[in-house]
Amino acid sequence: MSSSTLIEAAALGRILGHDDVLIVDCRFDIGDAQRGQREYALAHIPGAVYADLDRDLSDLWKVGLGRHPLPDVEAFSEVLGRWGWTPRTQVFAYDAAGGANAAARLWWMLRLIGHRDVAVLDGGLPAWNSVAWPLSSDTVRRRSTTVAARFDPEEIVYTDTLQQIRQDTVLLDARAAPRYRGEVEPIDPVAGHVPGARNRPFSDNLMADGKFKPVATLREEFSKLIAPNYPRDVVHMCGSGVTACHNLLAMEHAGLTGSRIYAPSWSGWIADPSRPIERSVP
Repeated sequence: MSSSTLIEAAALGRILGHDDVLIVDCRFDIGDAQRGQREYALAHIPGAVYADLDRDLSDLWKVGLGRHPLPDVEAFSEVLGRWGWTPRTQVFAYDAAGGANAAARLWWMLRLIGHRDVAVLDGGLPAWNSVAWPLSSDTVRRRSTTVAARFDPEEIVYTDTLQQIRQDTVLLDARAAPRYRGEVEPIDPVAGHVPGARNRPFSDNLMADGKFKPVATLREEFSKLIAPNYPRDVVHMCGSGVTACHNLLAMEHAGLTGSRIYAPSWSGWIADPSRPIERSVP
């Protein structure tokens, strides 16, 4: 089967063990960076490998590019090779936060290398547990492969490009509204948002059960938010370039294709104190 945005838990359960299927556990807790790894070791979807946001999906040594800078593509290629990925592999990513930490990030990174057979488990691990599919604590070993991928630079926005295109761009900030408005900032040293950015908290993509809203609802909400612009005019951001991917995933799932990610996001924007900030505290 081929899936490119979301997959239901029941459908994923039916294809466990199939050849050329890679399941990746992306659980991560920003307050406890080791928690995801510990929880994975205790129980994960059978056959799943683990992706650590800090080590596998970021390069924390890079300076000025936000809290979770994209790794070099060579480093990401090594990670994919360790997992046994090939261009024929169907990938399914999940976490315990509706895709926000950090399944949607892996989904986006695979799309950056041109891989479209990747989907996020709708509702994450809670959805898997709700249908009583099995869990495993077994150590997963896959036959390694040689990967030489390339990121599409046109799909990644950095600060110099953002400054050039801001007047013609809808910048959507996925952080919670109080952080966007500058009322609170529990993570980064400066509160507020990039001037002109609009707020779309990633949590607004989800229903009460943690699954994504229906396609028609997402399409209507995003269409109103970005009007009169087109999806290709949209750039997503958040605190560090992780939950921004959730909004990109929601738009793609709704058929609003072509938006991009401002990879450094807020933490990268404020790395230079000369850059303007905006607050909208009532």
